[in-house]
Amino acid sequence: MNPMNFTLKQLRYFAVAGEHQSVTKAAELLYVSQPSISSAILHLEDVTGLKLFIRHHAQGLSLTPQGLAFYRKTRNLLKEAESLAQFASSLGTEISGTLKVAGFPTVTGAVLPSILKRFVDQYPSVYVDCRELHQKDLIQGIQDCAYEIGITYDMELPSSVSFEPLVSLPPYAVVNREHGLSQRTSVSIAELAPLPLVMLDWPVSRQYFMSLFISLGLNPNCAYRTHSLSMARGMVANGFGYSLLNMPLSQDSDTDNLVAIPIEDDLVSLTMGVVKLSESVPTPAASAFIKEIKKYMSEFSDIQLGEVSSVTMPLLAANSLPTSALI
Repeated sequence: MNPMNFTLKQLRYFAVAGEHQSVTKAAELLYVSQPSISSAILHLEDVTGLKLFIRHHAQGLSLTPQGLAFYRKTRNLLKEAESLAQFASSLGTEISGTLKVAGFPTVTGAVLPSILKRFVDQYPSVYVDCRELHQKDLIQGIQDCAYEIGITYDMELPSSVSFEPLVSLPPYAVVNREHGLSQRTSVSIAELAPLPLVMLDWPVSRQYFMSLFISLGLNPNCAYRTHSLSMARGMVANGFGYSLLNMPLSQDSDTDNLVAIPIEDDLVSLTMGVVKLSESVPTPAASAFIKEIKKYMSEFSDIQLGEVSSVTMPLLAANSLPTSALI
């Protein structure tokens, strides 16, 4: 079947003429000429093959049975078109609907729950669908439009995505309370290199942590590897070695026996931020969510680098994460 070639404007002219059974009245109401109404009706009859009206000389029009059925369908279609226009307009202004967010595993546990709570309390009409993904899958999800924004680090980012930096996170060592380094206020990479390392073995993370040693001409003693953050901190807590992290951990039973130690060397920090498609314009919900992330982090700008907190997690540099992220 060949597609029908008519416009919403022609359907609107027909519908108003059918409602009032008059070309003259339709022209008055729509502020157009009578020939414009007549032309639209004739075009619809031509492309549909239907006789829509019976013309009564000097007495207007009346719908045929086919015309009446077509008129009812036309009215429904015009209502749907109006609803679609209103929906399109609301997409640019209304903070509602579903917001799909992807977060790097260490980010989701440390900061997202608090941000989500504040956001949904303020915008209850938004449902935030938040998924935890590693860097490759997170970036692919952004590129495929499966997620509108992602919260991750500045690691291996393609040109197709834009990255807005939020906070710089220096690496630190974490050991258990019985470890020989647990009373130290800082430690060097050279001191760590020969000790057993519990490596958080995620693809991009692994490359970053290895580079900290390689940049100083050293090789770490990777005694254990794990793909689980919980497993890594559990192994450290049970004395299998130390681990390296950037993001503060949530405090729970697995971290009660852990001590964080700042690293003395001048090392490359990771920058946490928000990624999205480079050419995309954020929805109102996404813009509000990004604003809430910035607000959450900027409220605690007086935290100083290098201190070890009372809950054994490191405090970060100015403009970094709030202490509530450690709880």
